[in-house]
Amino acid sequence: MQVSGLKNSKFFFIFSLVLISLLSFKAKDDKTIIVSKDGKGNFTTIQQAIDAVEDGTSVRTKIIIKPGTYREKIIVSATKSPISLMGEKAENTTLVYSDHASKQNAESKNIGTTGSSTLFIFSDNFSAKNITFQNDAGPVGQAVAVLTTGDKIAFENCKFLGFQDTLYLKGAQDLQDQSKVSRNYFKNCYIEGTTDYIFGAGTAVFENCTIYSKNNASYVTAASTPQGNQFGFVFINCNLTGNAASNSVYLGRPWRPFAKTVYISCAIDSTIKKEGWHNWSKPEAEKTTFYAEYNSTGAGADPSKRVPWSHQLTKDQAKKYSAKNILKGKDNWNFTKSFK
Repeated sequence: MQVSGLKNSKFFFIFSLVLISLLSFKAKDDKTIIVSKDGKGNFTTIQQAIDAVEDGTSVRTKIIIKPGTYREKIIVSATKSPISLMGEKAENTTLVYSDHASKQNAESKNIGTTGSSTLFIFSDNFSAKNITFQNDAGPVGQAVAVLTTGDKIAFENCKFLGFQDTLYLKGAQDLQDQSKVSRNYFKNCYIEGTTDYIFGAGTAVFENCTIYSKNNASYVTAASTPQGNQFGFVFINCNLTGNAASNSVYLGRPWRPFAKTVYISCAIDSTIKKEGWHNWSKPEAEKTTFYAEYNSTGAGADPSKRVPWSHQLTKDQAKKYSAKNILKGKDNWNFTKSFK
């Protein structure tokens, strides 16, 4: 009896250790967080969920956002591990706030363009799917919906709603530091705005996206590509449309002198001005920018009317403008895995 009791005790002890180990492994590997406004998830706000993500690990946390309108200003700090925000569909899952550049802070100073963003993404390896990001301050000046400075940022089936400065691909804080990279990928997204509504220093590919110039729009892009960067903003198989007046919107203007913006096989409607590009009253920028198109179609795509300092690429030249080549970097980033 004593020997049997010892065996049973030993078995129970070992079983307990295995059970504890399994439970610990499950807890450690469980990286899904649910946000729901009705209190049926882990958190009721998106910021609470992001704050709960562990810092500094390589394990991705999936944050499931249940349908609803989440009015909050959200910050994803640089220390956060990989995060994926997953909505049900963009039409019923919205992150929105209403700050704008001239709004004053507690010190009675304007918060500025950067401070106006609804969502700040300072971390690397961030992705989002099936979500609307909005700044609903209205046509009051610069009012950013999403700002990114991190690397390997990806969006799929998302909407970006605003007026001026909707999407700020800010890139590296120090544009002189070429070791800092900020790659962004947009797939099947909808982006709307009026003035410079896609702007910044980041490298970005927009693939199969709708680029919508709203009433009174003036410029689609304002790149500030750092000198020496091979790519800035590249639009592939996108649809440029809107309700702006015919022949009223430029494809881009240079926020900084080495701005690079290229459109590959895009449908461009009559909202886009015949000349296509503007030098921002900086004639010297005509020698340093790189603005180009390949295989543009539509009423706003007549290459014979474009400004002479822009470029029409040949088929061979256009080959390097694939999403894979633009975004691969030194680490061969596979952006298609960002949405898994």
